[in-house]
Amino acid sequence: MAQFLEFARTGAFLTRERLRVWSVAFLIGYAIAIAVLFATAHGLNDYAGRPLGTDFSDVYVAGLQALQGHAAAPFDPLTQLDAERAFFGSDTQFYGWHYPPYFLLLAAPLAKLPYLAALTLWQVGSALLYLAALWLLLRNGPMPELARDRLWPVLALGFSAVFVNLTHGHNGFLTAALFAGGLALLDRRPAVAGILFGLLAYKPQFGVLLPLMLIAAGRWKTIASAAATVGGLSLLVTFIFGWQVWPAFLEASQFTRVVVLEQGGTGFHKIQSIFAWTRLWGGSVALAYAAQGVVSLAVAAGCVALWRSETSFANKAAALCFAAVLATPYSLDYDLMILAPALALLTAQGLKQGFAPWRASLLALLWLVPIAARGIAQISLIPLGVILMLAAFAALCADGLQRKSGIYPASQGV
Repeated sequence: MAQFLEFARTGAFLTRERLRVWSVAFLIGYAIAIAVLFATAHGLNDYAGRPLGTDFSDVYVAGLQALQGHAAAPFDPLTQLDAERAFFGSDTQFYGWHYPPYFLLLAAPLAKLPYLAALTLWQVGSALLYLAALWLLLRNGPMPELARDRLWPVLALGFSAVFVNLTHGHNGFLTAALFAGGLALLDRRPAVAGILFGLLAYKPQFGVLLPLMLIAAGRWKTIASAAATVGGLSLLVTFIFGWQVWPAFLEASQFTRVVVLEQGGTGFHKIQSIFAWTRLWGGSVALAYAAQGVVSLAVAAGCVALWRSETSFANKAAALCFAAVLATPYSLDYDLMILAPALALLTAQGLKQGFAPWRASLLALLWLVPIAARGIAQISLIPLGVILMLAAFAALCADGLQRKSGIYPASQGV
């Protein structure tokens, strides 16, 4: 036991060869699982009768309705369910459209393709954006030579949130790409960074803290660019799909809040938030909102303190990624793709400066946890993903308080 704790403290077991082997093994497992999923499918539905790509089904059907001139229809749950069943079969369960109208700008063009072609293009295309943004982040990060290392793409694709995102046909790759790209270009191309941050309006719950951080850091050009991007997107959506999509979205948000979040229609074990943790343990809706509010304010304050401090940019950017997930009551396991930029930056910084005790092991656990988070929470009622994110954020805040530079003596491992 003493030896195990020492290995975990130092991260000495995380050798380059082990990381490579584990990542390759995960990728082979992902490929086999996805191949079996398609091999056992019946038409567009998997062995359990679910649409292949599950959550992509609501994106595709929403795009179809927008192309038919009914862009406001996806925001009505009953209309969306009828459209999904008309396309995938009468036994199809409900996959809700919970996005702002901005996402119709992607859903409609994708719906012009056959379903499987659209699903493939969506996942492969957004995965390539994810890899490109991570490469840019590494190249501009604390250890630029890592961008030329052949191991990082294997680790990036082996990250267990990748599998969760792929099997759900979700948008985690795009969200991670926008975060990573915006952070990578914040210093060199602040206006372009603002555009990328502005595009996160399609998933607004993860952009709540961005304006606060940018103001704290005095990034006015980025703020202006992001605001102009959101404004331009709003005008474009209104011009293409009509003003009716906005009141339809506002009305649909009440269904999302009450049925999906407060009542746990999605499943509290799937949602990675303080709110869901409270509800999972039997807390009332009021208590869940109170707990979430306290943590949201705490992570916002911690982020502001870090972004106004002289700690490393890697620490600031990583803290923002963790805080983006922790500050919202509604984030699922596939949304943990947002952690990829944080893991990349903290790993690069650790390789250059050395890892503080337990930090390499914590990063390894964060790399692994997305694939197991919902299962562990369902069986044990322990939201391990949330706990690990809180630990990582607290560690970054401790770094900022303890040492402005965040530099620690070099340790073994990785």
